[in-house]
Amino acid sequence: MTSQEMRWQANVMYASMLYTMLLSGWNDGTTGPLLPRIQAVYHVSFTIVSLIFVLNFLGFVVAAALNVYLTDRFGLGKVVVLAAASQVFGYVLAAPAPPFPVFLLSYLLNGFGISLQLSASNSFVASYKDGVSTRLAVLHACYGLGALASPLVATQFAQMRFWSFHYLVSLGLALINVVQLAAVFKFRPHDACLREIGLALEEREGANEGSENKYRQMVRLRTFHLMSLFILVYVGTEVTLGGWIVTYVINLRGGGPSSGYISSGFFGGLMVGRLALLWVNKLVGEKRVIFLYGILAIGLEVVIWLVPSLIGGAVAVAFVGMLLGPMYPLVMNHARHVLPPWLLTGCIGWIAGFGQAGSAFLPFVTGALASKVGIEVLQPLVVSMMGLMVGVWALVPNTPRRHE
Repeated sequence: MTSQEMRWQANVMYASMLYTMLLSGWNDGTTGPLLPRIQAVYHVSFTIVSLIFVLNFLGFVVAAALNVYLTDRFGLGKVVVLAAASQVFGYVLAAPAPPFPVFLLSYLLNGFGISLQLSASNSFVASYKDGVSTRLAVLHACYGLGALASPLVATQFAQMRFWSFHYLVSLGLALINVVQLAAVFKFRPHDACLREIGLALEEREGANEGSENKYRQMVRLRTFHLMSLFILVYVGTEVTLGGWIVTYVINLRGGGPSSGYISSGFFGGLMVGRLALLWVNKLVGEKRVIFLYGILAIGLEVVIWLVPSLIGGAVAVAFVGMLLGPMYPLVMNHARHVLPPWLLTGCIGWIAGFGQAGSAFLPFVTGALASKVGIEVLQPLVVSMMGLMVGVWALVPNTPRRHE
């Protein structure tokens, strides 16, 4: 294969991952606008409806725990198709608005499939040699694009009799995802896909040992655990705000049926921030700029919390999304510099998968607390989580990895 053909194939594989990430964002942006309707249809409290996030959480955790084993055992190409198929089955279950326990099961399947795909997308793109920070930023901007588009559609379905047919739209997108992943990666292992585009994983003696040994090496890395915790809290904060802000605005700010568009504004800000702030990231430095974004986002959240303005709150939420947006790709790029190269694929896979567990666990905690004290708990909880993020990031080292 010529170098030009390799570049073309590399771009095709990258585009395939962009679509997968877009679908992940679409899924995460769906729940918020539909939550009030789901509560009304199933006659459930904040706590019970938050079981959606619990089942999603279980799917994410199982996928994160099995990711290294499944990828080593079956290869990247087979795992991503399996994951995409799991997402398809989840939407098939949700579309007819089945009894609530079955509806919950659809979120378990979705969580499992999305977590594996996120792990694969991040680890594969991080394996590129050139322009990785920009590639990761665009990858996660596609997540923001999907999360921006989904509430625009879900808000309309939330007002219709057949509200659950929104999941038929998601099903169509998910079927396309299965086909394109199978066609592009052809069920091949990670290394084989990289070799086809002229890349190879950086290795060392012992790097080819089994997944059990990789797990042991990863567990001993303090930096790995800190970055996993940061992403857990980050993703949890992002999805908690994007998911519950609609209910918050309706209940406390007098928002109407179109309040779901505020969720689109948040995720739209997320997408814009990942691209428009690239120059700020380079100017300030990826480690320091996260502190800057975190502090500014906390300030805006305090404004949303204390100033009872519907329009002002909506604008501030969009700016919070813009500030949070660059953090995820920055962390993934930072991992390339501070984690051992022979463990990078496994580490990034776990960080991404474990982080997605935060998108289920922390929104559930919010719902459980809201059931006790009201949805006004959202803003102090989000501010607290943002403060924790900044604190954890301060513990992540800025020194380059050492090759042992």
